[in-house]
Amino acid sequence: MLEGTCMIHRPVETMAMAMDLDNSAQTPTGRIVIQKVAGRSAVTSLFARYPLKFIRPTKAVSSQVDVVWIYTVSFGGGIVTGDLVYYTIAVGEGCTAVLTTQASTKVYKAVGGKCSEQFFEAQVGSNALLAILPDPVTCFSTARYSQRQIFNVASDGNLVLVDWLTSGRHKRGEIWDFELYKSTNNIYLDGNQPLFLDSTKLEQGAGYSVVDRMQAFHVIAMLVVLGPRLEHTRKHIMEKIRERNSELFGGQLQNSTPRVKKAKSPQREISEAVLLASCSTFGPMDIGLVVRIVATSTESVYKFFREHLTSIGPFIGTCPYGGR
Repeated sequence: MLEGTCMIHRPVETMAMAMDLDNSAQTPTGRIVIQKVAGRSAVTSLFARYPLKFIRPTKAVSSQVDVVWIYTVSFGGGIVTGDLVYYTIAVGEGCTAVLTTQASTKVYKAVGGKCSEQFFEAQVGSNALLAILPDPVTCFSTARYSQRQIFNVASDGNLVLVDWLTSGRHKRGEIWDFELYKSTNNIYLDGNQPLFLDSTKLEQGAGYSVVDRMQAFHVIAMLVVLGPRLEHTRKHIMEKIRERNSELFGGQLQNSTPRVKKAKSPQREISEAVLLASCSTFGPMDIGLVVRIVATSTESVYKFFREHLTSIGPFIGTCPYGGR
């Protein structure tokens, strides 16, 4: 099941509204606040409790770049049954922050049919930039996982969001063998204007399993690039995807979506393509871009992100996923 981008009109969503939790569970597992201090982006508040941990490296990139890097870590190396992680980040006016991981987010086997949940809320101020650059989520056999991410972005704020999933632990024969995966990403402008509302859901069904539906693909991914400071990045990505799809499929592109020529053997076409990507703009004056990806290998997606996000390097101090 895949619910695409849509526009609706309703009151702004808050994390308390998004979660059906008791009062004690609404206490954040973690909180990050980044503001300008002496003219530079700086962490002014940092808090985390089990099962979440934040690592703030002091030499992630050159000190000449005004950016804060923060790594999120789970105790035990992953998310276990019944875990409920809820954390927030506020990126103040003119600040730049990167939120990333050290390795893939592992979701362990479900016990008793319980679902592991993660909720994340971000505030991005005027002329600020927040880059969410995680490694992929990897769900183990029988795992049940749901995540919800809400972004409240100023009208001139900027956001790079990567959200992706692998098929599982191949060496153990676990390929799309989890029970449930759901990821929701909602973006609002100036706190109350719905801009981008998206949900992806993969669930084992009575008729078709997830592996049947995914066929030869082992990775699904989404990339969102939003804001005036990232206009060049959006144009760069769209052009590279047009060129790539023209080489793969031939023909011309309309609205950034490739016209796929019918192949005598669909499986042959998939194996040759390795990675398929499409993109489309959204929002007033096409201020946002969403890219959707399916691929047969994790490495090819890492390479795609490195090549297509290279232009944000000067903002964050390095090429995204450069060490992967």
